[in-house]
Parts: sequence; C-alpha cells; structure tokens
Amino acid sequence: MKADNATWIWYPGDFEIWLGNKFNNRRTERGAMFPPFWKQDSHWPTVEFRKEYDLSATDKVALVAEGSFCLKIDGVLQFGMPETFLVPQGHHEISVKVFNPASPPALFLDGDVIKSDGSWLCTYEDKIWIDENGVAHGSGQYVSSGYWNFGDPGQGPSTFALPRREEVPASLTTEGRGLLADFGKETMGYLTLKGIEGEGQLNIFYGESREEAMDKAFCETLDQLEVLSDAIIDNATNTLADRSDDYTLPTSKAFRFVYLEGTGCVRLRALAMQYEYAPFDESRSGRFRCNDEELNRIWEVAAYTMDLTTREFFVDGIKRDRWTWSGDAIQSYLMNYYLRYDTECVKRTIRQLRGKDPVTAHVNTIMDYTFYWFKSILDFYLYTGDLAFVREMWPRMVTLMDYVLSRTNADGMAEGQPDDWIFVDWVDFPMHKRGTLSFEQLLFCKALETMHTCATLLGINSQYGERASALLSKVRATFWSEECQAFLHAIEEGELNKMVTKFPNMFAILYGYANDREREAILKHVLLNKQIEAITTPYMRFYELEALCAMGRQAEVLPEIKAYWGGMLREGATTFWEKYVPTEKGAEHLTMYGRPYGKSLCHAWGASPIYILGRYFLGVRPTKAGYEEYEVRPDLGGLEWMEGTVPTPFGKIEVSVRSGCVTVRSDGGIGTLILGDRRIQIPARKAITQTLTTR
Repeated sequence: MKADNATWIWYPGDFEIWLGNKFNNRRTERGAMFPPFWKQDSHWPTVEFRKEYDLSATDKVALVAEGSFCLKIDGVLQFGMPETFLVPQGHHEISVKVFNPASPPALFLDGDVIKSDGSWLCTYEDKIWIDENGVAHGSGQYVSSGYWNFGDPGQGPSTFALPRREEVPASLTTEGRGLLADFGKETMGYLTLKGIEGEGQLNIFYGESREEAMDKAFCETLDQLEVLSDAIIDNATNTLADRSDDYTLPTSKAFRFVYLEGTGCVRLRALAMQYEYAPFDESRSGRFRCNDEELNRIWEVAAYTMDLTTREFFVDGIKRDRWTWSGDAIQSYLMNYYLRYDTECVKRTIRQLRGKDPVTAHVNTIMDYTFYWFKSILDFYLYTGDLAFVREMWPRMVTLMDYVLSRTNADGMAEGQPDDWIFVDWVDFPMHKRGTLSFEQLLFCKALETMHTCATLLGINSQYGERASALLSKVRATFWSEECQAFLHAIEEGELNKMVTKFPNMFAILYGYANDREREAILKHVLLNKQIEAITTPYMRFYELEALCAMGRQAEVLPEIKAYWGGMLREGATTFWEKYVPTEKGAEHLTMYGRPYGKSLCHAWGASPIYILGRYFLGVRPTKAGYEEYEVRPDLGGLEWMEGTVPTPFGKIEVSVRSGCVTVRSDGGIGTLILGDRRIQIPARKAITQTLTTR
C-alpha cells in the first residue's frame, strides 16, 4: 500500500514487539520492577529494505535511518552513510540494510519519486552466499514493510510517546505528617512536584482509593526520592536529575489520591501531574444518550475507563498489571469499534500479543486467550474491511494453530497441559478447570472457523473448516445434556463432570453452536436461572449480557446494567472495576488476590456497556466487511428514547429513537433498518424516518 508521502518503515510487527517490551515492563509493585511472566520476543537487529523504480528523471533522495546502514543502488555499495544520494533516470533497484540492536531498524527515504512507504519490501533473512568469483546467490524472504503515520524524518519510531497535559488536584490537604492530594477521579500520568525546597527524603504513596494512598505499608504503588542540594535521586529507578524548582517523576502511575510524606525539611509549593493519554477525534467518536440519566452516566464512565486503558496498546488495568492480555484486549477492540474506532491501536495490540515464531506457549500462557486472539483478527476484518492485515497475520496464525493442534488429546479436543493456564474467569464458587472443558472446546471451534474463513478470504485451501465441523459434532455429542438442557462442564479423568455453568452455554448462543430449541432451553435453564452460580466479573458479564441481547432480552439487560454498573457508581466509582460483588461493603470492594488493594478500579473489561448499548440497543452492526453493508436493529429495552452515533470506516451512523419513530443517517455503506418484519433500505448521506415497531 503506497503512502501519499514518505513515512518511516520497519520490519512488520517489530515496532509493536519492541514497544510492547517497553510497555509491559513498566509495571511496578511497591517500587520494584515487575516484568511479564511470558516469553518476550525482540526485533530483528538487521533488516534489508528494497524497491525497484522506473525514473523519468534523476531523483535526489534524502535518507534517514534509525541505526547504521549501507546503501546499494543496482547492487553496488555506496560509500559511507550518505544523508542524500542521486538516482539517475531509468530502471533501478534501491536497497538499504539497517542495523540497530537497541530499537527496530527503521528507514525514511524522501525524494520526488522515491519515498519509503508500505510498498517497500523488507527481509530479516540473509539467505545469500557468495561464490569464489564474488557473485551473490540466493535471497531473503521478503514481505511488505511495516509503517504507520510517522511522517517526520526528525521523529523516528523509537521516539514515539503519548501526549501529555498538565492537570492539578481537586484538593490538597494536610493529613498527619504529610499532604494528601485528591485529583477528583481516577487518572494516569506523571506526578510533578512544584517549588521544591529543602533537603531530605520524600515518600510518595499512590492510591485508586483514599484508603490505599494512606496505607503506606500495603498500597500497590509508591515512589521514593532523595532531595539533595543539587540533585534529585529517584530510588526506584536509580536515576539522577539536576535539582530544579519543579520535578516530574520519570515513571507514570495510576491514581486518584496521592499521599506525600517527607523526612528532613523537604517542602513543596504545589503539586500537579502530567496526564498521559491516547489522542482521539471527538467528531468521529461514538456516543450514546437516553432518557435515563443513570445510564447516561454509566456510558460516560465506561468511555472514560476505555480512554484510560487505551494507551500505546489496549491495556487491562492502569494500576496493577498494565500488561496486554488477549482476553481483555478482544473486549477492548469491540468496545473501541463503538467508541473511538482506533484501528491502529487494535493492530498494534494484536501484533504485540502474537510476537514471533517459534511458538512455545499459549498467548499470555492462557489457552483461552490464544483462541480469543484468532477471533480478534476476524472481528477486525469485519469492522474495518482491512484484508491486508489478515494477509500479514496469516503466517503467524498458521504457526500458532499448528501449536494448538499439536497439543490436542486423542479426541482432537484442547486439553490443558501442565504448562498451560486455563483461565475462563475469576469465580467465587468451586469450579475445577482441569481436564477437557466444554468452554475451551467452543472457543477452539471458533478459532478453527476463523482460520477457515481467513483462508477462504485469502484464496488458500485448508482443512480448518472440516476440523471445526468434526470438533463441534464431538463437543455437542459429549457435552450437551437433554436432562439438564445445557452444555455440561468438563470431562475429568474420563468422567463427565455434570456441573452447569453459564460460561459454555452463553458462548454456544453467541457462536451459533446451539439450535433454536437449545437456545431457548439455555435461556430458561441457565442464563435466567437464579440457581446457577452468578458471574461477578465484568469480564464474563460482557458475554452474559451479550448472549441475552442476542436472544432479544434487552428488557432484562437494561436493569442488569443499571444494577451492576450503577452499583459501582453508587459506591463512588469514577471508572469501572475489575470485579464487583454487590454484597460486599466498604473496603471489601478494594481487595483481590489476597491483597487489600489488589483489585483494579480502572479495568478495560469493565467498560462493556459501550458495546452492549451500541451493538444491541442502537442495534448497529456490519454485515459485510468494513460496513460495506450493515444493519440497524434498534431496541429500546424499556427506555423512553435514545440516540447515538457509531463510528465506521466511512464516517458514522447516527440513530435516534424518539416519539415512536426511528431516524437513521449514515455517511456511507448499504444499510438496512430492521423493525420487526420490516426491512427498510438506508441510503447513504440521507436521513430516513420510520415508525417504530414494538414487540
């Protein structure tokens, strides 16, 4: 894909892998670095870039590289590392080989015709040998170069950073021997100390809650500074900075409250923070409004939660993990498609999660997270129409699926091995995760179906479709119970565990693995059955509520959203949490993992009302890739009125349901408004209004 202007290029995926290593290793736990516990790959240190041109005139080309490089024109090495070079009229091949062990080898070329962009080919492999006459033989395996919107030759990919803006606390009060700052809501960035006076040690304790910031012994994150007469030492990072009136800490933290306590005679005039954020275009963003002000507040807090957890990548929670997790990310992608439509962040996260070959473990070491990774690629294609990304990822999809298939049991099912983490969800009831789980098999089926669909899109013959059909037949024969009218839990040591949980059953609905009769049975006997153990994480409530909406039960979903997410708001939440148990009280809401403040109070999977309201209440979804065709199937679910916007590749789709009428306007695509049995065409760039059909 040729860019209009020159841009920096690199080996595809290497920028994301390199940036992900920086990103995932920023996590700290009480001042100690806390790296990820899965394999971390690295970029290729040497990459060759090449392209052929037919020039009608001599082209003067400026060259900038991140790394040392050699330039070849028509196979002839050029002297040194020139900042500019001339290419005469005619047919020529330009080749630049860049070496950089510290960051991805990257290249920027800018001439009248010769410009670096995604049409350049690159390779990390030098499958070349030179014979006794000095003639080179063989070649590397070339792929299209990676690129993004880095169009400034003075700002290479290695300098990429999110923008910041200064914000000040809502209040600053004396507490005990220190100062307590309240920034008014959950936030993330770099603390700035203003007007530093005196010398001594300054201890800084961060908290998503007041209790956490004031608990010096157990708060999750903290900093410690030595303030000297001429310098400031950050004891956590062992960095030294010249003493000045203002000092910004070198590492970002998540917090609402900050407690500062000094020894000696350290004093501050004021406190601020450099709020760090992923920019977005408000005019292209999704929105939702309705007559219910609590639901409006839920949507707004969900949007803010997503904004905080959208960074260089989609992160799980901003305080504790700050890592990319595939199960968290696939939900972030879906919410993002209905909020900011940041497709580049989706691609960055998918690439980073996959890493490089060879595959030695599941994504994040979790079997279910591997299966979600496959599905995320097909979701991306559906919402964007970007087949080039599918083509880019296909080789890595194949090798990851080869790994999965190599670890199946004698029945061809995915069974956890000793080095696998079988997650499913955090549960508050006894639930074994050993053996062959029906939940995992349904995700495995969807992964195989994804492989089949992507192969078909790319014109590749494969056996993945047959494998998926065979596996689904076995799963249905093994786990569907007519007696229980549900999919049962697992096979453990050859015995059927007849436990019924919501997890496999709601996915059977969502993935179309239950017929109409079975769907109604699951709805009655599982999803709406109060005897079935409740889900207490927003993570799986996402799929539970989606399954109910897929069954047309928006009227039951609306009060669930208000009770669950509204419950967090009533507890004082300014962002949505990793887990919420309504029966817990006070500080119980802060605990998790056996730690008093272990719970994340700003967690991406808590923002799912964005997706539920856009996809199932406004009722907007693409039916062909990239919204080439789409449908609008609005459902008030008990609301009096609602209106909203859904972003798309061509602009936005606006939906309003008021006074018994539905109005839809779209910037493009071929749309269908579905009202009961009626199907009305939606023309591009022209509003239509129809009488609402009630149930």
